[in-house]
Amino acid sequence: MATDMLAEQRLSLTELAREQGVSVPTAWRWATRGIRGTKLETLHVGARRFTTREAFSRWIAATQVGGPLAPTSRSSRQCEASIKRAEEQLAKAGI
Repeated sequence: MATDMLAEQRLSLTELAREQGVSVPTAWRWATRGIRGTKLETLHVGARRFTTREAFSRWIAATQVGGPLAPTSRSSRQCEASIKRAEEQLAKAGI
């Protein structure tokens, strides 16, 4: 991942935030926590953290709802509710 990123067009998270019209903490959150289970790829150069324009494009594609790379990430509460509904449907069907 990082070796591929070295050949790409690097930008700081502050620059990314400015270009995208979001706050700097939002760009950092994309990198540290991600969205829908997908984190923005970053690399460290010394004490500074960077991403690339190409990594941002990949991340946007991966985080789109219903996109081909979008992972499904549900909370344990959502999983439990889904299991409960499925069990109720099975019970109604006599299975």
